[in-house]
Amino acid sequence: MRSVLPVLGSLLILVGSGTPVGRAVADQSGLAPVLNAGDQTLQFDWPALRIGTGEYEEGPTGMTVIHFPHRALAAVDVRGGSPGTVFTDYLRLYDRPDLDAVVFSGGSGYGLEAVTAVATALKDDGVRGGWFDNIAEVSGAIIYDFGERRLNEIYPDKRLAQAAIRAARPGIFPLGAHGAGRIAVSGGLFGCDAYSGQGAAFRQIGELKIAAFVVVNSIGVVTTRDGHVAACYRDPGWPQDLRTADLIAAFPANLNVARASSKGASKSNTTVSLIVINRKIGQGALQRLAMQVHGSMARAIQPFATQFDGDVLYAASTEEIDPPGDPKWQSFVDLQLDVIASEVMWDAILASVPAQPAVPDTEPGAQPTPKQLRRYAGVYAFSPIARLKVTVEGRELRALANGPRNVYAIGRDAPVMLQPLTSTDFTVPGRHPMTLHFDRSGTLVINPGHWEQIGRRRPD
Repeated sequence: MRSVLPVLGSLLILVGSGTPVGRAVADQSGLAPVLNAGDQTLQFDWPALRIGTGEYEEGPTGMTVIHFPHRALAAVDVRGGSPGTVFTDYLRLYDRPDLDAVVFSGGSGYGLEAVTAVATALKDDGVRGGWFDNIAEVSGAIIYDFGERRLNEIYPDKRLAQAAIRAARPGIFPLGAHGAGRIAVSGGLFGCDAYSGQGAAFRQIGELKIAAFVVVNSIGVVTTRDGHVAACYRDPGWPQDLRTADLIAAFPANLNVARASSKGASKSNTTVSLIVINRKIGQGALQRLAMQVHGSMARAIQPFATQFDGDVLYAASTEEIDPPGDPKWQSFVDLQLDVIASEVMWDAILASVPAQPAVPDTEPGAQPTPKQLRRYAGVYAFSPIARLKVTVEGRELRALANGPRNVYAIGRDAPVMLQPLTSTDFTVPGRHPMTLHFDRSGTLVINPGHWEQIGRRRPD
């Protein structure tokens, strides 16, 4: 298990002159970038695209960059009511907009730093320069990954983004909860709050290449082609064979159930995506491709592009092959391309869903001794915004959030009993997974594993 001392040491620094006494500030300089992580990947042959991902495990949070070494003609389609983007007006207003890269990032508005950092990395490394026709052209969009899904406010910064673009490689895209999708969730509208991530798909037809990349952080649920919900922490009364149509038909009757989520049904959600082709295409047709594919995503994510979503789709062409056929039939050929690309994007969305952690079995298990329980008592600090006070009452362990915010299902109003699973592991029973692992060294890990949050017991 990772040590949290460097992390907490960097996050719990009291500033001096000019800052109100007692205010804690975040210093991310001690965080180590994790680059191109992930066991599940899409691998494809297309040297005109290079992919790099960067993550801070301590968040967890991250970013993803798709780099076009020879630039690509680009367009953008923005839907939903809450977009966060950089450099999109250039794609709408310029007569022939080319891009060096598209960047997706966590960290909400702070993650936009990752977009501009990729541009400055290209300049610093001599790929681009200062002449007006050689300025690095990078666009990007962010997802919201703060709030109740994690207990800190670490964000993808300049250092992480520049490491990721420099580590970019062709033909390998990590799938699931990596890169910008490191702690994405889906289905908050219904209280599903399934872990989500980033997906990709590739199809080649003759010389034509189509690739789709997406980060799914949607308020809607990911839906399979046969109409089932791809991932959801269900209400106990819902069937295992859960169909999206049934969820929507029952809405808002199940609204109160949705709001009982331990992560909270977030009102800040987004799906950001990119469709890339290698065929030469006019700017107008490329814009139509963006609109067609973006509209088609409402089949795979339901509902889609709500007022709380910041959905953004980029379309790009590397212009490596000529369009086929008689020019008079070109519009029909473009329509065929639009339809095929829409299916590739649906494949990418389905590939974004990682394996879901199981809700802990709450059957009676080992009962820790009073001595063991007393060993776990104390106040655990996760970050400047989250602390947990653990106390012993009789033969029970109880927890209360005593920082500025709740700790998942543990609130600040009344202590919550922790139900033992083993002598070191406890849970708060509910619809969503919540495991608390106590270590002899004074470490408390909530939800050990890929999405873990680590706290350290404060000195008495």
